[in-house]
Amino acid sequence: MFDLNKAIELIDEKLEIWFREIVKILPNLLLAALILVIGFFIAKWIRKLTLKIFSKISSNHTITNLFSTFIYITVLGIVFFTALSILKLDKAVTSILAGAGIFGLALAFAFQDIASNFISGIFISFRKPLHIGDIVSVKNYMGKVMEVNLRDTVIKTFQGKMVIIPNKEVFQNPVENYSLLGKRRLDLKVGVSYDADLEKVAQVTLDALKNIEGLASGEETTLFYQEFGDSSINFTVRLWCKSTEQIDYLKMGHDAIISIKKAFDQHKISIPFPVRTLDVNWPEKL
Repeated sequence: MFDLNKAIELIDEKLEIWFREIVKILPNLLLAALILVIGFFIAKWIRKLTLKIFSKISSNHTITNLFSTFIYITVLGIVFFTALSILKLDKAVTSILAGAGIFGLALAFAFQDIASNFISGIFISFRKPLHIGDIVSVKNYMGKVMEVNLRDTVIKTFQGKMVIIPNKEVFQNPVENYSLLGKRRLDLKVGVSYDADLEKVAQVTLDALKNIEGLASGEETTLFYQEFGDSSINFTVRLWCKSTEQIDYLKMGHDAIISIKKAFDQHKISIPFPVRTLDVNWPEKL
């Protein structure tokens, strides 16, 4: 039969044992709680401090928030594990760390591409090879930078397409930035006939380009003859556009071609057509 008195005695013994253990660990429990509270406030203070420091290093708010949050969580983790050690839960701490390590390793293998893009985004934020609004060429895509995120970079091409490029590709490949100098160079190729006076052609061409709209101040327009072509002597005119915007760059090239053509017509300088000679051998009649 069920002995109620014996059951009550067993419960009393268990409660007494638990009470003794609680009393025994009460100082450590209070110390651990105190460390958790103090550690929480210290972690918040360190987070604010790192926000100020990283905001001076990088203007990217996402990066500064990311690093400050990472440091905040790291400090909280140290405080938490210190409290567990005071409570003599070393085995629990070891088990948690081992589990976290295995879990982190598994995540690293599963999301290595995401992690690579993420880390590349951090480096891009600090190195700043491109900014929002820059005209760039990346991986055969040329256009204006619309967004620079932690995982990818968004470029709007001049054909109106939005291209999302993973940051790993941006970081590991050459980036042509046409906006860093604040001006762009236009190389215009022209050909003149073999019977033309080359010195006169050079002077007429440079005079025709003196007053076109959009030229950058302080930069000289230059002309160099480069080759004897099949039907013309070819040269390149190099002009600097004061704007990096694509529409201004194209308009200056448009105006330059019109000015050169008018000047050549006025001075009777011809731009020859390509000449092709065809030899046709008719079979002899039998």
